[in-house]
Amino acid sequence: MRKPLVMGNWKMNGTTHLLDTMLPQLEALREEVEVALCPPVVFVAHACSARQNVAIGAQDVSIHEPGAYTGEVAANMLAALGCQYVIVGHSERRQYHHESSDLIAQKAKQALKHDLIAVVCIGESLAEREQGQTNPVLVQQLAPVFDLLSTEELTHIVIAYEPVWAIGTGLAATAEQAQAAHHFIRTQLAQVDKSVADAVRILYGGSVKSQNAAQLFALADVDGGLIGGASLKPDEFVAVCQAAID
Repeated sequence: MRKPLVMGNWKMNGTTHLLDTMLPQLEALREEVEVALCPPVVFVAHACSARQNVAIGAQDVSIHEPGAYTGEVAANMLAALGCQYVIVGHSERRQYHHESSDLIAQKAKQALKHDLIAVVCIGESLAEREQGQTNPVLVQQLAPVFDLLSTEELTHIVIAYEPVWAIGTGLAATAEQAQAAHHFIRTQLAQVDKSVADAVRILYGGSVKSQNAAQLFALADVDGGLIGGASLKPDEFVAVCQAAID
């Protein structure tokens, strides 16, 4: 059985004080749910040194080994700090930094090379959903990952389905929409290998909060959430994490 994972993505927000406030509350959660925080990279070292039972992740990673790549952060550097996860392909990276699905697959490969779990984000825009293109978009975004990673490597990734139209808008997908997308992703994983479909956790991301978390996390193919704004509020994020247990 896949252990639920609730991951907070702070984006370009937060402080060390917020980390020091939140981590003790998250560490008090029972073992039935895995909790992870992905603060901005400047706070990753502090988070790794301060946490106990909370996993820490980064929000991005370079495709390169250490070298002359100013501004980049290498996977082995994150691993050396104690990172366990790294987000690749977040919709904001795809939109604002024009990252292709091929590049995102390379980032996932580099993360896995250094024993980081790659959280591969996929999702459609509102226009694509309205045009009935959700599934083709998901196939297109997953294809380079499936092509580049081995079956064994694929069992060590996490997929985050984040419909772009639901991120930061307050418009979460309905339970039916979320389950349909997650089930479709699971069927794509099964076409690679049943062991991959059984192993990979698929998270939902997009305006998840304490009021809707329990309904979303109860869905058959939803294994937790990638949480944005709510992860910056300690009490709210704890409530979201608790919803994955209850």
